[in-house]
Amino acid sequence: MTILLWKSFHRITHGRLLPQVSLSLHTHTHGFEEEKIKKKLQQFAGGSVDLSKEDDGIGILTLNNPRFMNAFTGVMMLELQERVAELENWTDGKGLIVRGAANTFCSGSDLNAVRALSSPQDGMDMCMFMQNTLTRLMRLPLITVALVQGKALGGGAELTTACDFRLMTPESEIRFVHKQMGLVPGWGGAARLVQILGSSPALKLLSGAVKVDPETALRIGLVEAVLSSSDELESLEETCTWLRPYTKGPPAVIQAVKKVVSAGRELQLEAALMTEKEIFGTVWGGPANLQALAQRTKHK
Repeated sequence: MTILLWKSFHRITHGRLLPQVSLSLHTHTHGFEEEKIKKKLQQFAGGSVDLSKEDDGIGILTLNNPRFMNAFTGVMMLELQERVAELENWTDGKGLIVRGAANTFCSGSDLNAVRALSSPQDGMDMCMFMQNTLTRLMRLPLITVALVQGKALGGGAELTTACDFRLMTPESEIRFVHKQMGLVPGWGGAARLVQILGSSPALKLLSGAVKVDPETALRIGLVEAVLSSSDELESLEETCTWLRPYTKGPPAVIQAVKKVVSAGRELQLEAALMTEKEIFGTVWGGPANLQALAQRTKHK
């Protein structure tokens, strides 16, 4: 099982990392028919998921549906999957910022799609589709950070947990409102929240539908920092500045760091150690390692 799980992250052959293999978390064996749900999601148009890839190896993924607080339409769910697939194959990538347009993060699912997909099977199919996509986002060999501006509600709150780090602007909020909708998280947000906070704090946030302000989020460890500005462009620049120290260095090394952490998080110890050994072998004697040796790099 652990070997199959790691194959969904990466293939390692002859000491070289090959492009990421994106096996689905849910397949036909779980009753999931991806093409069927994709056709249904295509009916709910509006908004977009935009991706820019900067020369410094940092990508910016923007949810763009400001009329509805960047809620996910069906088309946006499909586009998110496409953008994640593109990022999986970005060999020069090192980091990713996930944000919303117009100074708002995301309010979850578009209600038009929710009402139309109200049958239990449709709901399960959408759940499995988004779990697949957000799991792939979490496993990207990039250091990812959610820039929370304005409100991150419901599915938007779940999306933040698929990133490695979270930053908030003043006056922003994260809130898992699922209970008020008669639901529980379905995009993997509950499982990831338990990994981030532990079971008791996660239970408090979910069962209380607690509104988490920046100060509270920082205190409980949900976010790494509260930014100084709520301005859309200034907070984006602050986030880039915050992320840069963690993405400094060659892409191959940064990606290897993320991969060993992903293995440690998701695999049993023996499998994680084996995976770490294999990834170590891809950078030992590599260009960055040889350059550091030639320069007799010292640690200060």
